[in-house]
Amino acid sequence: MEGPRASDRRLAAPSGAGGRSVNVTASTRSLTLLGDPVGHSKSPLVQNAAFAAAGVDGVYVAVRCALDDLQGFMRGLSRAGGGGNITLPHKERAASVVDVASPAVRRTGACNTFWGDEDGRVHGDNTDVGGFRQALKSFVEGSPAGIRVLLLGAGGAARAALMGLLEEDAGEVVVYNRTAERARAVARRIGGQRARVAPILEDLRSESFDLVVNATRLGLGESDPTPLDFDLLHRVGGAMDLVYGSKPTPFVRAAEAVGIRATDGTEMLVQQAAASFERWWDEPAPVEIMRAAMEKSRTE
Repeated sequence: MEGPRASDRRLAAPSGAGGRSVNVTASTRSLTLLGDPVGHSKSPLVQNAAFAAAGVDGVYVAVRCALDDLQGFMRGLSRAGGGGNITLPHKERAASVVDVASPAVRRTGACNTFWGDEDGRVHGDNTDVGGFRQALKSFVEGSPAGIRVLLLGAGGAARAALMGLLEEDAGEVVVYNRTAERARAVARRIGGQRARVAPILEDLRSESFDLVVNATRLGLGESDPTPLDFDLLHRVGGAMDLVYGSKPTPFVRAAEAVGIRATDGTEMLVQQAAASFERWWDEPAPVEIMRAAMEKSRTE
Protein backbone atom coordinates (compact mmCIF):
# COMPACT_ATOMS: atom_id res chain seq x y z
CA MET A 1 0.00 0.00 0.00
CA GLU A 2 1.43 3.36 -1.03
CA GLY A 3 0.77 6.83 0.23
CA PRO A 4 0.69 8.45 3.69
CA ARG A 5 0.71 6.10 6.65
CA ALA A 6 -1.26 6.36 9.85
CA SER A 7 1.96 6.01 11.83
CA ASP A 8 3.15 9.29 10.30
CA ARG A 9 -0.09 11.10 11.09
CA ARG A 10 -0.89 10.40 14.75
CA LEU A 11 -2.62 12.66 17.23
CA ALA A 12 -2.35 12.29 20.96
CA ALA A 13 -5.54 11.55 22.88
CA PRO A 14 -6.66 14.37 25.17
CA SER A 15 -5.91 13.47 28.77
CA GLY A 16 -8.92 12.00 30.57
CA ALA A 17 -11.17 12.19 27.47
CA GLY A 18 -13.74 9.50 26.91
CA GLY A 19 -12.99 9.79 23.17
CA ARG A 20 -10.39 11.40 20.99
CA SER A 21 -10.82 14.74 19.30
CA VAL A 22 -9.34 15.72 15.94
CA ASN A 23 -7.51 19.04 15.70
CA VAL A 24 -7.38 20.21 12.08
CA THR A 25 -3.98 21.68 11.17
CA ALA A 26 -2.12 22.47 7.97
CA SER A 27 -0.85 18.88 7.85
CA THR A 28 -4.21 17.18 8.45
CA ARG A 29 -5.11 14.73 5.71
CA SER A 30 -8.38 15.53 3.92
CA LEU A 31 -10.72 12.68 2.98
CA THR A 32 -13.80 13.77 1.06
CA LEU A 33 -17.10 12.24 0.00
CA LEU A 34 -17.99 13.30 -3.54
CA GLY A 35 -21.47 12.92 -4.99
CA ASP A 36 -24.81 14.56 -5.64
CA PRO A 37 -26.68 14.60 -3.29
CA VAL A 38 -24.50 14.19 -0.19
CA GLY A 39 -26.62 15.94 2.43
CA HIS A 40 -28.16 12.65 3.58
CA SER A 41 -24.84 10.91 4.16
CA LYS A 42 -23.74 9.67 7.59
CA SER A 43 -20.24 8.92 6.33
CA PRO A 44 -18.67 12.08 7.85
CA LEU A 45 -20.01 11.13 11.30
CA VAL A 46 -18.85 7.53 10.96
CA GLN A 47 -15.39 8.30 9.57
CA ASN A 48 -14.58 11.20 11.89
CA ALA A 49 -15.51 9.01 14.87
CA ALA A 50 -13.14 6.37 13.53
CA PHE A 51 -10.34 8.89 12.90
CA ALA A 52 -10.65 10.22 16.44
CA ALA A 53 -10.71 6.74 17.99
CA ALA A 54 -7.69 5.61 15.98
CA GLY A 55 -5.78 8.83 16.56
CA VAL A 56 -5.06 9.43 12.88
CA ASP A 57 -4.54 12.98 11.64
CA GLY A 58 -7.39 13.19 9.17
CA VAL A 59 -10.71 14.90 8.66
CA TYR A 60 -13.62 13.67 6.58
CA VAL A 61 -16.05 16.02 4.84
CA ALA A 62 -18.79 15.74 2.19
CA VAL A 63 -18.82 17.90 -0.94
CA ARG A 64 -21.62 18.11 -3.46
CA CYS A 65 -19.87 17.54 -6.75
CA ALA A 66 -21.08 17.82 -10.35
CA LEU A 67 -20.05 15.09 -12.75
CA ASP A 68 -17.88 17.45 -14.80
CA ASP A 69 -15.92 18.39 -11.66
CA LEU A 70 -15.31 14.84 -10.42
CA GLN A 71 -11.98 14.22 -12.11
CA GLY A 72 -10.53 17.49 -10.85
CA PHE A 73 -11.61 16.81 -7.29
CA MET A 74 -10.29 13.24 -7.30
CA ARG A 75 -6.91 14.13 -8.78
CA GLY A 76 -6.45 17.26 -6.68
CA LEU A 77 -7.27 15.55 -3.40
CA SER A 78 -5.15 12.50 -4.21
CA ARG A 79 -2.09 14.52 -5.22
CA ALA A 80 -2.42 16.54 -2.01
CA GLY A 81 -2.09 13.33 0.02
CA GLY A 82 -5.79 12.81 0.61
CA GLY A 83 -8.53 10.77 -0.97
CA GLY A 84 -12.09 9.89 -0.17
CA ASN A 85 -15.24 8.15 -1.26
CA ILE A 86 -17.55 8.41 -4.25
CA THR A 87 -21.31 8.12 -3.91
CA LEU A 88 -24.16 8.25 -6.39
CA PRO A 89 -24.34 9.04 -9.18
CA HIS A 90 -20.61 9.18 -9.88
CA LYS A 91 -19.24 5.70 -9.11
CA GLU A 92 -19.04 4.58 -12.72
CA ARG A 93 -17.34 7.78 -13.89
CA ALA A 94 -14.90 7.52 -10.96
CA ALA A 95 -13.72 4.15 -12.27
CA SER A 96 -12.50 5.88 -15.43
CA VAL A 97 -10.51 8.45 -13.43
CA VAL A 98 -8.31 6.13 -11.36
CA ASP A 99 -4.83 5.21 -12.57
CA VAL A 100 -4.47 2.07 -10.46
CA ALA A 101 -7.72 0.12 -10.25
CA SER A 102 -8.39 -2.79 -7.91
CA PRO A 103 -9.85 -6.05 -9.28
CA ALA A 104 -13.24 -5.01 -7.87
CA VAL A 105 -13.15 -1.73 -9.81
CA ARG A 106 -12.10 -3.48 -13.02
CA ARG A 107 -14.85 -6.10 -12.72
CA THR A 108 -17.72 -3.83 -11.67
CA GLY A 109 -16.72 -0.72 -13.62
CA ALA A 110 -17.45 1.30 -10.47
CA CYS A 111 -15.25 2.94 -7.84
CA ASN A 112 -16.28 4.21 -4.40
CA THR A 113 -12.91 4.71 -2.67
CA PHE A 114 -9.81 6.58 -3.87
CA TRP A 115 -6.47 7.79 -2.59
CA GLY A 116 -3.13 8.95 -3.97
CA ASP A 117 0.45 7.72 -3.88
CA GLU A 118 3.81 9.46 -3.85
CA ASP A 119 4.01 9.36 -7.66
CA GLY A 120 0.77 11.28 -8.04
CA ARG A 121 -1.27 8.31 -9.21
CA VAL A 122 -4.89 7.88 -8.15
CA HIS A 123 -5.69 4.47 -6.68
CA GLY A 124 -9.27 3.19 -6.63
CA ASP A 125 -11.18 0.37 -5.01
CA ASN A 126 -14.80 -0.67 -4.70
CA THR A 127 -15.28 -1.38 -1.01
CA ASP A 128 -19.03 -1.61 -1.59
CA VAL A 129 -18.42 -5.20 -2.71
CA GLY A 130 -16.90 -6.32 0.58
CA GLY A 131 -19.32 -4.14 2.52
CA PHE A 132 -22.28 -5.78 0.83
CA ARG A 133 -20.87 -9.26 1.41
CA GLN A 134 -20.47 -8.63 5.13
CA ALA A 135 -23.95 -7.12 5.43
CA LEU A 136 -25.43 -10.01 3.45
CA LYS A 137 -23.86 -12.65 5.69
CA SER A 138 -25.06 -10.86 8.82
CA PHE A 139 -28.63 -10.72 7.48
CA VAL A 140 -29.37 -14.01 5.76
CA GLU A 141 -30.21 -17.05 7.84
CA GLY A 142 -27.56 -19.61 7.02
CA SER A 143 -25.18 -19.46 4.06
CA PRO A 144 -25.95 -17.25 1.04
CA ALA A 145 -24.73 -20.06 -1.22
CA GLY A 146 -27.38 -21.18 -3.66
CA ILE A 147 -29.95 -18.47 -2.87
CA ARG A 148 -32.16 -16.97 -5.58
CA VAL A 149 -32.06 -13.16 -5.62
CA LEU A 150 -33.97 -10.35 -7.28
CA LEU A 151 -31.67 -7.33 -7.66
CA LEU A 152 -33.31 -3.96 -8.34
CA GLY A 153 -31.09 -1.42 -10.08
CA ALA A 154 -28.12 -1.31 -12.44
CA GLY A 155 -25.95 1.51 -11.11
CA GLY A 156 -22.78 1.42 -9.03
CA ALA A 157 -24.44 -0.06 -5.93
CA ALA A 158 -26.14 -2.76 -7.98
CA ARG A 159 -22.84 -3.69 -9.62
CA ALA A 160 -21.21 -4.12 -6.22
CA ALA A 161 -24.15 -6.14 -4.92
CA LEU A 162 -24.11 -8.44 -7.95
CA MET A 163 -20.39 -9.09 -7.61
CA GLY A 164 -20.81 -9.68 -3.88
CA LEU A 165 -23.68 -12.11 -4.44
CA LEU A 166 -21.69 -14.12 -6.96
CA GLU A 167 -18.63 -14.19 -4.68
CA GLU A 168 -20.90 -15.60 -1.97
CA ASP A 169 -22.02 -18.26 -4.47
CA ALA A 170 -25.63 -17.16 -4.97
CA GLY A 171 -27.44 -19.61 -7.21
CA GLU A 172 -29.22 -17.15 -9.52
CA VAL A 173 -29.57 -13.37 -9.62
CA VAL A 174 -32.39 -11.78 -11.61
CA VAL A 175 -31.63 -8.13 -12.41
CA TYR A 176 -34.37 -5.58 -13.03
CA ASN A 177 -33.84 -1.96 -13.99
CA ARG A 178 -36.18 0.58 -15.54
CA THR A 179 -33.78 0.70 -18.50
CA ALA A 180 -33.46 -2.94 -19.48
CA GLU A 181 -30.35 -2.39 -21.58
CA ARG A 182 -28.43 -1.10 -18.55
CA ALA A 183 -29.47 -4.21 -16.66
CA ARG A 184 -28.28 -6.38 -19.54
CA ALA A 185 -24.92 -4.60 -19.62
CA VAL A 186 -24.40 -5.18 -15.89
CA ALA A 187 -25.51 -8.83 -16.10
CA ARG A 188 -23.17 -9.48 -19.04
CA ARG A 189 -20.20 -7.73 -17.44
CA ILE A 190 -20.43 -9.30 -14.00
CA GLY A 191 -23.01 -12.04 -13.83
CA GLY A 192 -22.15 -14.56 -16.50
CA GLN A 193 -24.40 -17.61 -16.51
CA ARG A 194 -25.82 -16.93 -13.03
CA ALA A 195 -27.44 -13.58 -13.85
CA ARG A 196 -30.41 -12.92 -16.10
CA VAL A 197 -32.47 -9.81 -16.80
CA ALA A 198 -36.19 -9.30 -16.24
CA PRO A 199 -37.21 -6.66 -18.84
CA ILE A 200 -40.41 -5.86 -16.94
CA LEU A 201 -41.44 -6.63 -13.37
CA GLU A 202 -44.67 -8.20 -14.55
CA ASP A 203 -42.58 -11.06 -15.97
CA LEU A 204 -41.80 -12.05 -12.38
CA ARG A 205 -45.40 -12.38 -11.24
CA SER A 206 -45.83 -15.31 -8.81
CA GLU A 207 -42.11 -16.11 -8.76
CA SER A 208 -40.30 -16.73 -5.45
CA PHE A 209 -37.00 -15.31 -4.23
CA ASP A 210 -34.93 -15.97 -1.14
CA LEU A 211 -33.85 -12.33 -1.15
CA VAL A 212 -34.79 -9.05 -2.84
CA VAL A 213 -32.16 -6.30 -2.89
CA ASN A 214 -32.98 -2.65 -3.57
CA ALA A 215 -29.92 -1.05 -5.15
CA THR A 216 -31.82 1.88 -6.67
CA ARG A 217 -31.75 5.39 -5.23
CA LEU A 218 -35.46 5.22 -4.37
CA GLY A 219 -35.76 5.78 -0.64
CA LEU A 220 -33.35 8.67 -0.27
CA GLY A 221 -36.47 10.79 0.06
CA GLU A 222 -39.04 9.85 2.69
CA SER A 223 -41.84 10.34 0.16
CA ASP A 224 -40.20 8.15 -2.50
CA PRO A 225 -42.28 5.21 -3.72
CA THR A 226 -41.04 1.70 -3.07
CA PRO A 227 -39.33 0.21 -6.15
CA LEU A 228 -41.33 -3.03 -5.89
CA ASP A 229 -44.85 -4.17 -5.05
CA PHE A 230 -44.11 -7.27 -2.99
CA ASP A 231 -47.60 -8.59 -3.69
CA LEU A 232 -46.41 -9.25 -7.24
CA LEU A 233 -44.23 -12.10 -6.01
CA HIS A 234 -45.29 -15.44 -4.61
CA ARG A 235 -42.77 -15.68 -1.76
CA VAL A 236 -39.86 -13.56 -0.53
CA GLY A 237 -37.53 -14.78 2.20
CA GLY A 238 -35.97 -11.42 3.03
CA ALA A 239 -35.44 -7.89 1.73
CA MET A 240 -32.26 -5.78 1.85
CA ASP A 241 -32.33 -2.07 1.09
CA LEU A 242 -28.96 -0.49 0.29
CA VAL A 243 -30.50 2.90 1.11
CA TYR A 244 -30.50 3.96 4.76
CA GLY A 245 -31.99 6.77 6.80
CA SER A 246 -32.94 7.86 10.29
CA LYS A 247 -36.28 6.09 9.80
CA PRO A 248 -37.16 2.84 8.05
CA THR A 249 -36.99 3.32 4.29
CA PRO A 250 -40.08 2.95 2.06
CA PHE A 251 -38.71 -0.38 0.79
CA VAL A 252 -38.21 -1.73 4.31
CA ARG A 253 -41.65 -0.52 5.39
CA ALA A 254 -43.29 -2.14 2.36
CA ALA A 255 -41.56 -5.45 3.03
CA GLU A 256 -42.38 -5.52 6.71
CA ALA A 257 -46.01 -4.60 6.00
CA VAL A 258 -46.47 -7.96 4.28
CA GLY A 259 -44.49 -9.92 6.86
CA ILE A 260 -41.12 -10.02 5.11
CA ARG A 261 -37.98 -9.73 7.23
CA ALA A 262 -36.11 -6.62 6.08
CA THR A 263 -33.07 -4.46 6.75
CA ASP A 264 -31.69 -1.20 5.37
CA GLY A 265 -28.20 -0.21 4.23
CA THR A 266 -26.80 0.69 7.65
CA GLU A 267 -24.55 -2.34 8.07
CA MET A 268 -23.31 -2.14 4.50
CA LEU A 269 -22.36 1.49 5.08
CA VAL A 270 -20.42 0.60 8.22
CA GLN A 271 -18.63 -2.30 6.55
CA GLN A 272 -17.66 -0.44 3.38
CA ALA A 273 -16.57 2.54 5.48
CA ALA A 274 -14.34 0.26 7.54
CA ALA A 275 -12.76 -1.13 4.38
CA SER A 276 -12.20 2.40 3.06
CA PHE A 277 -10.55 3.41 6.35
CA GLU A 278 -8.15 0.48 5.96
CA ARG A 279 -7.23 1.50 2.40
CA TRP A 280 -6.41 5.05 3.50
CA TRP A 281 -4.58 4.30 6.75
CA ASP A 282 -3.24 0.77 6.26
CA GLU A 283 -4.43 -0.39 9.68
CA PRO A 284 -7.51 -2.15 11.08
CA ALA A 285 -10.61 0.01 11.32
CA PRO A 286 -12.38 0.52 14.67
CA VAL A 287 -15.55 -1.12 13.36
CA GLU A 288 -17.47 -1.07 16.65
CA ILE A 289 -16.80 2.66 17.05
CA MET A 290 -18.05 3.24 13.52
CA ARG A 291 -21.18 1.17 14.11
CA ALA A 292 -21.89 2.99 17.37
CA ALA A 293 -21.50 6.38 15.64
CA MET A 294 -23.93 5.27 12.96
CA GLU A 295 -26.50 4.07 15.49
CA LYS A 296 -26.17 7.27 17.51
CA SER A 297 -26.75 9.38 14.41
CA ARG A 298 -30.02 7.58 13.73
CA THR A 299 -31.45 8.65 17.08
CA GLU A 300 -30.45 12.31 16.92
